[in-house]
Amino acid sequence: MRPTVDERLAAGKQRYNGSVIRRALFPSIVVVLLAGSIAAASQRPVVPPSGAELHRDVSALAAPEMEGRASGTAGGDLAARYLADRLAAMGLKPGGEAGSFFQSFIVASGVAVAPESLLERLGAERRPLELGRDWTPHGGSLAADIRGEIVFVGHGVVAADRGWDDYAGVDVQDKIALALEGSPSHLTDLRSSRLDKLVAARRHGARALLIVSDALPSIRATAAAVRLVSGTISLVAADRLLKPLGRTIAQLRAALAGSRAPSGFGTGVEARMRVSLAREDRRAANVIGILPGTDPERASEVVVLGAHYDHLGRVDGAVHPGADDNASGTAVVLGLARSFSMSGGTPRTLVFALFGGEEAGLLGSTHYVRRPTLPMERTIAMLNFDMVGRMRDRRLNVGYVGSGSGFRDVVTAAAADSLNLVLHDALLVPSDHMSFYGAGTPVLYFLTDPHDDHHTPRDTADKINVAGMTEVAGFAARVVAGLGGEMRPTYVKLSPPASTSQGGGASGSAFLGVSVDAHLEADGLRLASVLPDTAAARAGLKSGDVIVRLGDQPINRFEDLTKMLERKQPGDTLLVLYLRDGEDHVASATLGARP
Repeated sequence: MRPTVDERLAAGKQRYNGSVIRRALFPSIVVVLLAGSIAAASQRPVVPPSGAELHRDVSALAAPEMEGRASGTAGGDLAARYLADRLAAMGLKPGGEAGSFFQSFIVASGVAVAPESLLERLGAERRPLELGRDWTPHGGSLAADIRGEIVFVGHGVVAADRGWDDYAGVDVQDKIALALEGSPSHLTDLRSSRLDKLVAARRHGARALLIVSDALPSIRATAAAVRLVSGTISLVAADRLLKPLGRTIAQLRAALAGSRAPSGFGTGVEARMRVSLAREDRRAANVIGILPGTDPERASEVVVLGAHYDHLGRVDGAVHPGADDNASGTAVVLGLARSFSMSGGTPRTLVFALFGGEEAGLLGSTHYVRRPTLPMERTIAMLNFDMVGRMRDRRLNVGYVGSGSGFRDVVTAAAADSLNLVLHDALLVPSDHMSFYGAGTPVLYFLTDPHDDHHTPRDTADKINVAGMTEVAGFAARVVAGLGGEMRPTYVKLSPPASTSQGGGASGSAFLGVSVDAHLEADGLRLASVLPDTAAARAGLKSGDVIVRLGDQPINRFEDLTKMLERKQPGDTLLVLYLRDGEDHVASATLGARP
C-alpha cells in the first residue's frame, strides 16, 4: 500500500514546529498575527523578485528529478518539499496541518486487489486460478462473491448500426459472460473498448464479465468503475476454465471468424468469482505560508496569492516538465512571498498558497476553500498566477477584473507604461481562481498568451521569458500592495463569460468544453472539469464523469477526443455514452465553436 503524503513528507514536517492552525481557533490566530505585526512595524519598500531568482525556481521545479510534478507521485512530493523549504527560509509562518506548511488532500481514490479475490470452476476438479498470473479483477469492478454459468458472448460487442449483436438469442441474466478482447475480425473498422464490453454486459443483465486477453492489465489501467463484477483472464486459464466444454478459446475464435455471425451460447460450466478490493488513496498536498498583517485593524483580513505547482508527470513515458505550466506562476508567488517578507508585510495578512491537484480538476484549491487556513469570510481577494512565463509583445492578460468592485482601478494604477495590459471582466479558463470565485471571493487571474508547447514535453525552462516574468512579478507586487492596504473589493456576480482555452484547437473549430485528468492511466476519458455554458455542460456532463464513447467511436485518450472533434463542425450533434458512479448514461451534445 502506498504511504500517505503525511508519511512521505514526515521529514519535512518535523522541521516546522509552528502552532496548529485551524478555523475554529481564528480568534487565537488573530492574536498571533497581531503579535507578529508589532515586530513588523518598521516596513521597508517592496523590492520585486529578480529575474535570476525567478528563473532559479522555475529551473528547479522543471528539473528532471521532479519528473513533471504529478500530484501524488514522488516527483510531486519532492516539489512540495522544495516549496516548503523555500517558504520556511523566508520566515513565513506555516499554514498547513499540525504546524507544518503542508495541507494534505486526496488526489485520487485507487484500489488494490485483495488476496482473497478468487476465480474457480465449480464441480469436479475444482481448483482456483492463480491471481495475478491467470486472471485479475478490474480496478472498477464491483466487490462481490458470485456463482453462475459461464456464457460465451463472442467479442461482447453490440453495434446496432452495423447489424451486429453478440448477445442476440443469448441469456446472460445473472450469469458470467465470457468475451474475447477486440472486435469481430471481418468488421475491420469497428472498434470496441473494454468499457464498451462492460456496459453491454451490464445492460443485458449479466452479473459478471470476464474478458479473454493475451496479457493481464494493471489495476490502475482498469480503474473506471462500472457496476458489474469484472476481470480479465488469460488464454491458457480460460481454456482450463472451459475444460469440461471440450473446446478451446482458439477454436471458439476460429468458429466465430468463419461464421461471420454472432454465435454466443451457454457453456454449462459453473464458476465462482469473488472480487475483493482494498481502497488505496493517493494523496497530495497544498503548500501554504502566512505573512501576518501589520495593521491591528486589518490583520484579520486576508489576501491569498496562489499558483498550482503540479503538472502532468509522465505521459506515455515522457516527462512533461511544465516550466510555464505552472512552474512560472509558482516562482512568481515564491518571489512575491520573499519580497513582502523582506519588506515587513502589508496591513492585511497575506497567504501564499501553492496548490497541488490543479491538473486533476482543481482539487487542491477546492480542498483549501472547504478547509481554509484562515476563514473564507475574511478573505477579501485571491490572485492566481497560472502560465506567466511566455510573455510576447509585453502582453499580459488579467482576468476577472469584473469580479470585484475597484479591481480595474487598482490594476490600472499598478501597470507600468511599457506593459501591454489586457483586462478581461472574466476569462473562463479552468484554474484555481475558479474555486475561490465560486465560494464568493473576488479574484484576479494573471496569465500570458497561450502557446503550442502547453501540455507537451517541450514546455521547458530554457523557453521561459525571464524578463517578461520579472515584469509580471513587479506589476503583481504593486497590485498586492494596493489590495494589502486601503483597497477592499466587493464581490460581483458575473454573467457566464465566453469560454476560452489555453491550448489545442483553432478558433471556430468544434468545441465540447471539457478538461480531463491527463495523467490518469485508466481507460475512458475522466473529466476533470466541465466549462459552464458549453456543449458538455448543456448535455449534463459533470466533473468526474467518464466518457466511454462519442458518436461511433470509443474514447480512451484525450487524443481520441481531439481527433473526433477535428472531423466535426460546430452545430454537429453527437451521442455521448458516459459513466457516472458506475452507471452508464447516454446524452446528446450539440458541439459549440471554440472561441
